[in-house]
Amino acid sequence: MASSCMQLCIKHRLLPPVCTVALSTCAQVRHCCTVTRLRHPTTVTGTQTKYQQGQHIRFYSDLIDKHQANETQTLNEIPTSLDLDATTGLYALEEIGDEEAVSLAPLPSIPPVSAFLKDYVDQSETLTKLVQLGVNLWKLEQRPNVGSMLLRLDFDTDVAPRLLFLKGIGVDDSRLGYIITRNPFVLTEDLENLQARVNYLKSKKFTAENVASMVSRAPYLLNFSVKRLDNRLGFYQQQLNLNPSNTRNIVARLPRLLCGSLEPVKENLKVCEIELGFKANEIQHIVLAVPKILTANKRKLTQIFEFLHNTMNVPHHLISKFPQVFNSKFLRIRERHLFLQYLGRAHYDPDQANYVSLERLASSPDDIFCTEVALATPEDFYLFQKTL
Repeated sequence: MASSCMQLCIKHRLLPPVCTVALSTCAQVRHCCTVTRLRHPTTVTGTQTKYQQGQHIRFYSDLIDKHQANETQTLNEIPTSLDLDATTGLYALEEIGDEEAVSLAPLPSIPPVSAFLKDYVDQSETLTKLVQLGVNLWKLEQRPNVGSMLLRLDFDTDVAPRLLFLKGIGVDDSRLGYIITRNPFVLTEDLENLQARVNYLKSKKFTAENVASMVSRAPYLLNFSVKRLDNRLGFYQQQLNLNPSNTRNIVARLPRLLCGSLEPVKENLKVCEIELGFKANEIQHIVLAVPKILTANKRKLTQIFEFLHNTMNVPHHLISKFPQVFNSKFLRIRERHLFLQYLGRAHYDPDQANYVSLERLASSPDDIFCTEVALATPEDFYLFQKTL
């Protein structure tokens, strides 16, 4: 009976936890006493057995009296009446007036959990405006913690001032989406720090057009401190023995030199010097002509050089005069050389007749290469390519 009452009270939350524990304990004690009576019938013979039976009965009787006293004390502490109207909250079926209904704040409609930023676009002004600028949310949500960072930003106080700053230094509107897609953390940079970095670049005689172009093509440029930017400029000036003007030249043309790691740059310089055998002045000329060689794939550099130098017998000084050949595809150089060799026109020495420069070999369109360099038709070249 006590157990059933206890379950009923718990179901309807009529008793506090203390009372529930008391009823549960009392029920267990009564159960133990009942079991004891069943195990020790009154018709027991023997003095020792009767004594043990008496001890068990007195023990459980004392235990019952103790818990009954606790139960009575707990029940006396329960309030006799419950004021159901004391709470100020609204019930689901309670009718309210029109004025009160208008004053109620709507529940937030932003999904509490989602792995995709597109689910928040309709409810977030920041995401809506970023999409209008051309920001690729799909790329941003692939990066850890970027999505939650964007949702915490307020467009008017966080995003708009930085967009106006980028426009103020000359960044075109069409590049804003690209910059934020590549570097969303620029939206959290302090405006004073951003201005200090721009001022530093201008102090190094980078023009306003240079700065705008560099930021547009290397979005992480303004995330680095003035000290780091100064160290990078000093590194290229010392390693390549360049004057300030030439240093600005290569950095302005390839601004990611200030953002990326220096390890690939150091490795490529060692490759050009040790493995390819170029002299210091030749390396300097190559870098000034093609700054991209500092970050180019090492395997591609080695493959093209070995074919030019070992197969085509082009010396170092001729390769350094036209380093743009390293920007060409290896397959293109190989096919054209073999075609000229087949025609007997593979002459790369300027002192020989029918000399073919690396520029015309690597940079000419197919029709011009065939008609002016190989003195053949494009159909002949296409048929030859099928034999390779």
